[in-house]
Amino acid sequence: MSIPLLITYIVAAVAALLSLTAEYRRAAMMMQQNSYRTDRYMRWLRSSGDTTSYPRLVGMLVFFGSLASFSAPLWGIFMIAVFSSGSFIVAYNKKYKKPLVVTPRVKRILSVMAVLSLMVVVGVFVWAYFAGSGLESGLFYAVVSMLGLYCGSHVVIMTAIRLLSPVEKSINRKYYDEAAGILASMPRLQVVGITGSYGKTSTKHYLNRILSEHFEVLMTPGSYNTTLGVIRTVREMMKPYCEVFICEMGAKQQGDIKEICDLVHPQIGVVTAVGPQHLESFKSLENVQRTKFELIDSLPSVGLAVVNNDFPMVASRTVDNVACVRYGVNDENVDYRATEITYGVSGTDFVIEGEGEKRRFHTRLLGECNVSNLVAAIVVAMRMGVPEEKIHRAVERIEPVEHRLSMKRTSAGVTILDDAFNSNPSGSSMALDVLAAMTSGKRIIVTPGMIELGEKQYELNYEFGAKIAVSADVAIIVGEYNRDAIVGGMESVGNAALRIMEAPTFTVAQQMLAGIVASGDTVLYENDLPDTFK
Repeated sequence: MSIPLLITYIVAAVAALLSLTAEYRRAAMMMQQNSYRTDRYMRWLRSSGDTTSYPRLVGMLVFFGSLASFSAPLWGIFMIAVFSSGSFIVAYNKKYKKPLVVTPRVKRILSVMAVLSLMVVVGVFVWAYFAGSGLESGLFYAVVSMLGLYCGSHVVIMTAIRLLSPVEKSINRKYYDEAAGILASMPRLQVVGITGSYGKTSTKHYLNRILSEHFEVLMTPGSYNTTLGVIRTVREMMKPYCEVFICEMGAKQQGDIKEICDLVHPQIGVVTAVGPQHLESFKSLENVQRTKFELIDSLPSVGLAVVNNDFPMVASRTVDNVACVRYGVNDENVDYRATEITYGVSGTDFVIEGEGEKRRFHTRLLGECNVSNLVAAIVVAMRMGVPEEKIHRAVERIEPVEHRLSMKRTSAGVTILDDAFNSNPSGSSMALDVLAAMTSGKRIIVTPGMIELGEKQYELNYEFGAKIAVSADVAIIVGEYNRDAIVGGMESVGNAALRIMEAPTFTVAQQMLAGIVASGDTVLYENDLPDTFK
């Protein structure tokens, strides 16, 4: 084998290796966004069409083309080198909304994938070396096998996940026991659990701000609302002097919240909503209700349940195992109700009626949904003995949670309503109410719609579109996932004055927006789909 030919094969091998590495990182990122669950990952594969994406189809074409009898080995190597180089360049320059977080678990997954791939490539090389014509044959088939692994990266990562399953269970058990030991050593710690189809993160932040006026408080940060997230919070952030632990509890299947409750043993439980969020995995609203109320069912007899009666699937759920306080904005038959809600340039004024009294509050927050979440936090704080003057001071100073209907004004005089995180039917409707109240200029919405709504995906996005038609002057619909439903809903209203624009990506939407926005306009960013959706 000549030196130039050997160099050609080495160059092709390096290009294929770089492309394969980039693809494995992308696969790990998508697996991470699907909570390392192979069932969710496979569901994403089916819905996204990633197995038959354009790059993968081209890769398969090159793979089989290089093996075809009419293709000379050198020509096949050339095709692989060109494809792999292009694939790597595209992957290297692509930006993701939620890039891969290289945790110890990710490192273990990538390491097993590397070992599996090495076994395949070496095995193919040895087979071809002895069965073919020596070194050239071995190198050729080894490079081809790397392209084959690229095309089958889904299978490789799912195999790695299954092989690592016993290891991960052992590691998780160790961390679980450590967290349980820390909590057991703090018998005076008050634990407040918060769950709901939506509103739980905002309620957590508001309650943390209020309780911090009176207690030493720890809350689960960011989206640490899974069992592993709670374990990490306790192990890394819990201090002996903490008096209150606010624990956000998320769920995508039945039993998720009970698992967290079995660890932290909450004394107070808040259910902010039961709605069609994550209906794709829960299948029915009854399952969502059952799962959210795992928190309430886990409370001790001396505990307290605080539940939002504005949602029928909450109001209809009997609570008889613990004292229960019901709150709401629209339901009059509650213990605490928000009334007299008015919006102004400085925020929102509202009244909480309950216990035969009217308590007036002012907040910088906007939207009925935020008022509802504040009511829950205020009720818990009152029941935990926080003086009312401290509650009022905290409510006035609460800052909007980022991407949850926060408002800011740009130097160009444009008002931005940022509701980009985790949109849902109730929250998006309330965000549109706020947008509709802005009358100084054009009212513009930029949105890709809502996700994880199961069989109601089209119906609820259609209704969303219908409300956009009466709340906005310009609608920029991003992506393809919900476009037909939203546009159909808007067109059903027959508002000829509404300007509808379609953008394939958020970047293009921003370019469109720059061409039409002016001083005095209001722009609502409603939801921002993760990388697992187009």
